Amino acid sequence: MTAREHVVRALWTLFEPIHAVSYFAQEAREEFAAIGLTRYWDGYFAGRAAPLGTVPAAPVVAIFNGFSPSLVGRALPAVWSVASVERVLDARSRGAAAALRSVVADETLVAEAAAALTPVAHMIDVAGRPLAAANRATPEESDPYRQLWRAATILREHRGDGHVAALLGEGIAGLASIVLRSAVDVDAATMRRARGWSDAEWDAQVEDLMARGLLTASHEITAAGSAAVDNAEHVTNRLAERPWRALGDDLAQSARLIAPIAHACGRFFPYPNPIGMPQPWSPDEDPGAAAVPEVPVEPPGKLAL
Repeated sequence: MTAREHVVRALWTLFEPIHAVSYFAQEAREEFAAIGLTRYWDGYFAGRAAPLGTVPAAPVVAIFNGFSPSLVGRALPAVWSVASVERVLDARSRGAAAALRSVVADETLVAEAAAALTPVAHMIDVAGRPLAAANRATPEESDPYRQLWRAATILREHRGDGHVAALLGEGIAGLASIVLRSAVDVDAATMRRARGWSDAEWDAQVEDLMARGLLTASHEITAAGSAAVDNAEHVTNRLAERPWRALGDDLAQSARLIAPIAHACGRFFPYPNPIGMPQPWSPDEDPGAAAVPEVPVEPPGKLAL
């Protein structure tokens, strides 16, 4: 991984928490509930899938990577009979903006951060990236909080789409990637429950990974398993770099604008957390992002919610 790719990875730790308020903040859940999506997973799958249209469960299982088909199927396509795509898109944007406003009162800062991220988000390459392409096609927002969240979401889904492709290249996409990560930096029981997998499905995947030499008999990750996870992460970092070329070498300035907002969003998340999001980068204190791990690492006190 090049130094620039590592800085782009560090930038991910700044726009990811801005995007993720829509999953963790009470304000986001309240906006979904207001349009009839009172169950958490109805709001999650409807909100994240809405840019794709009234999509059924099967493509969402494929695109989102790692969720049980039965969990997705309990929400989709039924949610579209409760709320239209247009109402869902508005609710997710309103909820995210309300969450951001609750922790960042400085609208000028938010507007500057939105202005910095938006051109990068519009420069993404969309081939093979359905979520990134669909989110980029959503209208720009006049409200700076909503626009910042939109730009962060485009970049987050761009990286996520690339990550799924990288996992496929290593043969560890879907449930396999969740099981392997549970041997590194997240709790297996938490992830099994959060992603909707049965004990039998999880155990079968563990057996398969053991047979492939990626997990030990005690369910610890092997050197080969670590190599697969790390290789996928390095490819993800490389695939995420392209849109940031629009900024040339001036990545640090964008990071400084976004960092205070990302750190303020920390009140919504546990660290470690079930989405594997690391602590946000502090570009002023750590200009070279030395404290940002290059690959997933086991945190002190592994997540067990």
